Amino acid sequence: MRRNDDSARRPARAASRLTFAGALLALLVACSGESGPPTTDGGWQVLFDGSALDYWTIVGDANWRIEEGAAVADSSTAASFLVSTGTYGDFELELEFWVDSAANSGVFLRCPDPAGISDTACYEVNIFDTRSDQTYRTGGIVNLAEPSQFVYTGGQWNRYQIAARGNRLEVTLNGKPMVDVEDSQFASGHLALQYGQGTVRFRNVRVRPL
Repeated sequence: MRRNDDSARRPARAASRLTFAGALLALLVACSGESGPPTTDGGWQVLFDGSALDYWTIVGDANWRIEEGAAVADSSTAASFLVSTGTYGDFELELEFWVDSAANSGVFLRCPDPAGISDTACYEVNIFDTRSDQTYRTGGIVNLAEPSQFVYTGGQWNRYQIAARGNRLEVTLNGKPMVDVEDSQFASGHLALQYGQGTVRFRNVRVRPL
């Protein structure tokens, strides 16, 4: 995303920070060994339970911190991300998010390069109620699929259910089916939670590899 649309323009200094963070993330993944997220009886991996960001790496300079069981950010100089240390191909993803009315955020899927996350390098399930071009607003997949309906999410907790099965991508927002589309651009990669602008909170993030 951009601050004025979907992807913020990164100054040279911010790009350098992202490159360094990406290298650090690769090192962390390589050194993580078998210590992955806990798995429940149903096969779900808990990526964020409200207590620690152990399975995420901060890429960019957003002021991510934990408050009242949520990962929160409300300031940065450019688009920033929480990037999963693990990679996923086919999966179901569930999470809750809270944004203010002007927030710009998103959930990125199958990102091959953790240092090069954008709406053209991954699938981006948008969180942007006030996007200037409403085609790919909240609930849509940017550059790929419009949401089936307008759902305004500012000022309340919302729930995303996202499934990626082969070429099929499905998005459900607050129990409403928003996207059901097929595309073959990206097969596997990291997950990422974006901070673009406003106030953004995420909680109860879990994934089930398929």
